[in-house]
Amino acid sequence: MIDRDQVHKVAVLARLALTPEEEVQFTTQLGSILDYFEQLSELDVANVEPTTRAIDASNITRPDDLQPWGDRDAILDNAPDQDGDFFKVPKIMEDVG
Repeated sequence: MIDRDQVHKVAVLARLALTPEEEVQFTTQLGSILDYFEQLSELDVANVEPTTRAIDASNITRPDDLQPWGDRDAILDNAPDQDGDFFKVPKIMEDVG
């Protein structure tokens, strides 16, 4: 199902430096995982109600309310690099060969 070239391509996209031995190992492991998913697709789930989790649970987190920080300069003073009133971060998108 999955070959070493595909594993290598994903590793490059994820910026992972895999050795040839690791590429072979991950190819085997990912192939096993995909085979298992193929087995699961053979199950008859026509009468199974869709769920998002195996147990019934409710969201116990607090509401995400906007609370601006009072001292903007204090935050910017901790930035490793800044450009005026903004954090300056390294470029993360580039051409991958």
